[in-house]
Amino acid sequence: MGFKRFLAAFGVGGPSVDTVLTGYGTRPGALLEGHVELTGGEVEARIDEIAVALAARVELESDEGEQAAGAEFARVPVIGPLTLAPGERRSLPFRYPVPWQAPITDTAHGPLPGAVLGLRTEVVIERAPDKGDLDPVRIHPLAAQERVLDAFARLGFTLKRTDIETGHLAGTRQEFPLFQEIEFHPAPHYAHEIGEVELTFVADPHGMDVVVEFDRRGGMFTPGGDLYGLFRVEHRDADRLDWTEVAASWIDHALDRHRALFGGYSGHGHGGYHPGHDDDHGGGLGGVAGLALGAAGGLAAGYAAAEIVDEVGDLFEGEEEDAEE
Repeated sequence: MGFKRFLAAFGVGGPSVDTVLTGYGTRPGALLEGHVELTGGEVEARIDEIAVALAARVELESDEGEQAAGAEFARVPVIGPLTLAPGERRSLPFRYPVPWQAPITDTAHGPLPGAVLGLRTEVVIERAPDKGDLDPVRIHPLAAQERVLDAFARLGFTLKRTDIETGHLAGTRQEFPLFQEIEFHPAPHYAHEIGEVELTFVADPHGMDVVVEFDRRGGMFTPGGDLYGLFRVEHRDADRLDWTEVAASWIDHALDRHRALFGGYSGHGHGGYHPGHDDDHGGGLGGVAGLALGAAGGLAAGYAAAEIVDEVGDLFEGEEEDAEE
């Protein structure tokens, strides 16, 4: 699969570029492989650089409400300066290391609504980048991510949508100033207390931080508002834990803290088991009761910082229309 375009800088009769991916899906921390096919035009073409980068649709807050923009991150060079002769053909292979914190777009049960991700090929000519359209990329979850999502489904939470936002989640190992939120409608068992649940995975080679945000319903004597939980999960535990029990304990831990502060019904009978607790990492809810969104975090090693771009590609626009329908 791939896309082909003519480089605008050379006008009519200029060279063309076609990016072809090997396979259609990958996972965080894995490789995305393919090759860039160049075909020379009617005249010689000098190209400064060719690079590839993942791009995602990001929700930006503004005075006019939420707006969608394209965000590029993890740019990887394919080749440096080259001269393409008229009619010459070149095939340039690349291996793109997918960031551990790349958004996920699909699960074993199908695509995640609202998750739009693609690979963009950038051709730099006289220091001016010619940014192409997006070739859709499917990012499947890591095993631990899949287990957590399945556990929430078994508890009765139904998937609502996903989006990618800008900001930094305090207390996490976040590398890019972007994070994905996976939103669920409340399970019937918790609907009297919870209006919505949002999950964010911040993965790394060893495990992942799981941020759980609860939209807490208010009552006659108890205020509503958001509750936050921060939990640590190791990849090696993906097939060793009862994830339904784990997820239930996360939810009850958050609600029990709120009940202890403001009174009210206590406990759903899931006990006080809190896996992945790491006192040095703000494990459990206690260290992150005031979890905040602040300025952008540091850069991922070996990658450029995420870049928010003004234009929103055709892929983003089409997805936006589908979401509105």
